[in-house]
Amino acid sequence: MPASKPPVPSVWIRQRVQRERPALSLDRIVSEAVRLLDEEGLEALSMRSLGTRLDAGATSLYRHVANKDELIELVVDEVYGELRVPSAEEAAGWRDGLATSARSLRAVILRHPWLASVLGQAGLTNLGPNVMRRSEDLLALVHGAGFAPGEADQAVNTLLAYVIGMTVSEAAYLSMLARNGQTEQEWLDTVRSTAEQAMEEHPRMRAEYAVKGYGDPRRAREEDFTYGLDRVLDGLEARAASSAA
Repeated sequence: MPASKPPVPSVWIRQRVQRERPALSLDRIVSEAVRLLDEEGLEALSMRSLGTRLDAGATSLYRHVANKDELIELVVDEVYGELRVPSAEEAAGWRDGLATSARSLRAVILRHPWLASVLGQAGLTNLGPNVMRRSEDLLALVHGAGFAPGEADQAVNTLLAYVIGMTVSEAAYLSMLARNGQTEQEWLDTVRSTAEQAMEEHPRMRAEYAVKGYGDPRRAREEDFTYGLDRVLDGLEARAASSAA
């Protein structure tokens, strides 16, 4: 008889088969891990560095978290709890609800720039209680639009893929500015002449920048995100309408 395979390593599986650890201690570990990540980035996170911040040895952390991957599962779920997903009744219909959710997720990622790089990469983050609650709320919105089970999940994933894809580069850009101690406007002023010279032999790029100009870079980021979000929602709305016909 073949040996049974070990379960997929995940804090959510392990906590279901073991007696729950003291919530306060675990809450403190996760909260401090989030602060470390926000201040120093993903590369700075280790059980040892976190133990130092908590004035505790790494060994004591292992009583609650088996390894760094489990810790990342926990911090992802912690910050996912900041995501706002209104009901269709609270919003002006399902489309407005999805738009609000998308902007909320973008804001969460920009507050926690490390988040986009670990979503879907660490263990079973989708089993976290906050992730599951928000996923359920998002599915309620797309079900309200008329998407059937199965396709509803695809619709949600399409929206999330757009937000994460747009925001991961945005978060990296803002993190780079923070490391260099520059504002967006200062960075733009620094690279403007170099960029204009680089575009001299590229008329289409020159035409685009001539139209967009060099206005408020923060506003430009907002407009670019909104444009793409509207196009994704247009596609979902058209699909919902064709399915209902």
